[in-house]
Amino acid sequence: MVFSVRRALVGILSFANILNSASAQNGTSGYFAPNSTGFFLTHGFETLLVQPFGYDGFRVRAWPFRAPDGNQISFIYDPPLEGPENGQPVGMNFDTRVNGSHFVSIRNGNTIVKTFGDSGDTAGGNYRLAFYRVEANGSETLLTNEYRPLKSLNPRYYYWPGPGYEFAAEFSFSTGPDEQIYGTGTQQDHLVNKKGSVIDMVNFNTHIPTPVFMSSRGYGFVWNSAAQGRMEFGTLRNRITSASTTVVDYVILSAPVGDYDALQTKISAITGRAPEPPAFSLGYLHSKLRYENQSEVLQLARNFVKYKIPVSLIVIDYQSWAHQGDWALQADLWPDIPYMSEYVKNLTGAEMMASLWPSVEDASVNYAYMQQYGLLSATKSGPGTTDSWNGSYIRNYDATNPRARSFLWDTLKANYYDQGIKNFWIDQADGGALGEAYENNGQSNYIQSLSWPLPDVLYAAGTQMSVGKLYPWAHQAAIEEGLRNATGSQPGEPCEYLSLSRSGYIGSQRFCSMIWSGDTTAVWETLSAQVATGLSAASTGFGWWTVDAGGFQGDPTVSWSNNIDEPEYRQLYVRWLQWTTFIPFMRNHGARAYNFQNAYTCNNEPWVYGSSNTPIIASYINLRYQLAPYLKAIFNQFHTTGRMLMRPLFMDFSLSDPNINNLTSLNTNATTQQYMFGPRLLVTPVTLPNVTTWDVYLPQTSGDASNSTKPWTYWWTNQTYAGGQTVTVPTPLEHIPVFHLGSRADILSGNVF
Repeated sequence: MVFSVRRALVGILSFANILNSASAQNGTSGYFAPNSTGFFLTHGFETLLVQPFGYDGFRVRAWPFRAPDGNQISFIYDPPLEGPENGQPVGMNFDTRVNGSHFVSIRNGNTIVKTFGDSGDTAGGNYRLAFYRVEANGSETLLTNEYRPLKSLNPRYYYWPGPGYEFAAEFSFSTGPDEQIYGTGTQQDHLVNKKGSVIDMVNFNTHIPTPVFMSSRGYGFVWNSAAQGRMEFGTLRNRITSASTTVVDYVILSAPVGDYDALQTKISAITGRAPEPPAFSLGYLHSKLRYENQSEVLQLARNFVKYKIPVSLIVIDYQSWAHQGDWALQADLWPDIPYMSEYVKNLTGAEMMASLWPSVEDASVNYAYMQQYGLLSATKSGPGTTDSWNGSYIRNYDATNPRARSFLWDTLKANYYDQGIKNFWIDQADGGALGEAYENNGQSNYIQSLSWPLPDVLYAAGTQMSVGKLYPWAHQAAIEEGLRNATGSQPGEPCEYLSLSRSGYIGSQRFCSMIWSGDTTAVWETLSAQVATGLSAASTGFGWWTVDAGGFQGDPTVSWSNNIDEPEYRQLYVRWLQWTTFIPFMRNHGARAYNFQNAYTCNNEPWVYGSSNTPIIASYINLRYQLAPYLKAIFNQFHTTGRMLMRPLFMDFSLSDPNINNLTSLNTNATTQQYMFGPRLLVTPVTLPNVTTWDVYLPQTSGDASNSTKPWTYWWTNQTYAGGQTVTVPTPLEHIPVFHLGSRADILSGNVF
């Protein structure tokens, strides 16, 4: 099967419609169909195209001078998967042409766009945009409008920083002190409410900024741009920028206040729905830095059987190759890959995964060919090297080039997939440099501290400034395209195999690809930060999310950090591992340290954290498999409707519990450390050492407005509690605080929807 780009704009990178397999749905009988196909507004040298888009949404495109040429990169579906378009693409259609001197209003469902003029404009101008929601009683509520007080920069602000036509754009929208913002990708910031944040849209290790968010006012927003830029969420103004582009393109849509599931359904209808994951991926996924050779992997499989601990995926980490860019295991260390993968499968039932990096060094067998055919990224000056690693300067392959993606997959298929390793870890996939926020990766700390700018890389699709956000998305797409072709499956169908990526972008959830939180440090504060990070990922649409259980690397300021022989770290590891039972994917990985060496690289297996801890670790791995029906049920809902798996408390309780909005606004522990996992489980990991009790806020549920019942049951004691209160529960090392709604039997059977 070869991917076709259906209904796409003409051009090399019409990514918008890749993987659009679901058909658009007709509107419901009571839906207020749009009363126009859109309006084309000429405002001096600037043009706006405003169109109804999806359910309760509008798409806005704006440009100065030159009209879009059809080659613009887009991450949204046209037509949306669901909406009044009835499967017909919107394209550039409109039926009304205005010049900013006449009032225009269009209604789509319960969202209205209206034009208005600047403050003080007495000539009746109508060249600004405002968006409203129609309430059940027929009244209209302002969602946001272009921010234009009397003395301010233009809310649609353009400038030209370089010699070419591509321009920078800064668009400003009104907000208020009480508005809350959820989503924006992932940052290690301990925040669920992003109000007050300034977020650079540059991808690097642990940082996946993505301009998709939901507002507490009841609207969702997608800034459909591949350019690097910035998101700013101020007291009175929200501003989104693109550093280099040829068109501004965004979508805004609405739902009733508090109905975040409706917002997620509408957002995912334009950005993509996740397929259902392979069954094995819902079990325990095991990794370390790193298994050095085939013999170690075979012994690992035997040890899982010896300790009677189930495992579903065994991973071979980086530098298992001879040279960067070979995309093959080093033959003398991995002499019989088909035998190894079959042995692991037969003994444990586990699949295998191997790491690949995008970097290519001169010594690679693929380097000369890729240079000859233009498959490597370059830079705007110099020889094109973008970073360094392991004693070599490197160039990244160009994921934006379809031919480069094909070459990568063909190489992976021959060297891994056809030999039994069918899952791929696309590490360092951030784009630009080799995945970090600095240059000279892998050199001394001093060299890495030098203030080199990140490279302005050249790709087939454009520059790092103009299309840098595309790179990780396109890298995920390379593996998706390859796996779909190899398995003969269609986009959107259940995944047989998958990838693991450190980065992503708008709509990455449409791929058979997990995203993890990056190379985190092994300390308590970092464990705490992962919870809010996962909740922001969920609010963005990234449901296939995971972590390195135990953290990835040691903190040099903490003597015991990441050391498997130190009791302080063992306690942290158990707490971290038990939490991963209740996130979308339970994954163990890290670059551990030790006091007593008995392997080439430090052990990280469930049985190496002390004889008293092994039963605890094993019990949570076994619990994960017991939860399989529940996991399948919530993943199915995510697939069909976009309903999140990890659910910040505002998603389910902002209407039933008057405390939740304020707690979320302040980013208190009750809302940055607690969440619902699916519809029935409330989870909050222990994120402090040496504690035996933990305070948990139990939200008031919609069926318990008077607190007359006790809907919450503590998983470990079966004690029941009313909502709307903070309770203190026992938390010995064996127990993570988990409460459930409804019966345990329904949860374990998956009978929850």
